[in-house]
Amino acid sequence: MPSPEADARALAQHGLNLSGAALLLRAGEPVSGADAARLDTLLARRAARVPLQHLLGEVEWGGLRLRTDRRALVPRPETEWLLHLALEALSGRPAPRVLDVGTGTGALALGLKAGRPDAAVTATDLSPEALTLARENAHLNGLEVPFAEGSLLAGLPGPFDLIVSNPPYLPDTDRLDADPEVRFDPDLALYAGPDGLGVARPLAAEAGAALAPGGTLLLELDPRNAAAFAGELRAAGWRADVRPDLTGRARFVRAVR
Repeated sequence: MPSPEADARALAQHGLNLSGAALLLRAGEPVSGADAARLDTLLARRAARVPLQHLLGEVEWGGLRLRTDRRALVPRPETEWLLHLALEALSGRPAPRVLDVGTGTGALALGLKAGRPDAAVTATDLSPEALTLARENAHLNGLEVPFAEGSLLAGLPGPFDLIVSNPPYLPDTDRLDADPEVRFDPDLALYAGPDGLGVARPLAAEAGAALAPGGTLLLELDPRNAAAFAGELRAAGWRADVRPDLTGRARFVRAVR
């Protein structure tokens, strides 16, 4: 387990309903009764590699509170930089039209709506369970975003100024070496064919017809295939480049038609 001490502290705060400061002040005090039973259950489930975010029930991400469970992929910290790049792409565009494809928890769509209240943000997902979770998160954050069930663009014609997506991008063979926590994420949100580009390719094809002139397609991809996919887009007539994440890994593809 990568961070047992940090996980234990987070679970103690959650299970005992204490702030971080209160937990420090009460360090060394005995825990008994219902509190002890609840904490034992949380720690046992984490030891069984249930994701910490599922046990806590929600995460803070991009300035939002997001419920997390098995209905959708837990939003990763690196995807917050995709939100930053998306807001950057909208700079100078009044009342932009935005589509988030494969919204999952709703993280990107809601982050964009929070950051650009004037934007008309729509989100799609193939999973009705994920869309239910996304709507719950919209309500939790007091944001209004329409969600549509369907594959990729779900037939929405556009034109959009920005199409953004964190699609499934792992090669199917990655299942063999996945961390135990990953089995709690939907396969639909993770794996995309032999090279991990089985969703990104048709998404780009649909996006090309749905973007407004000068509109941007912005994708989070596997650092192992992002540069190659940017090359495919350039060969297809896009102006495409790769942006690094905060650790310097080539993770984000930006393309303009």
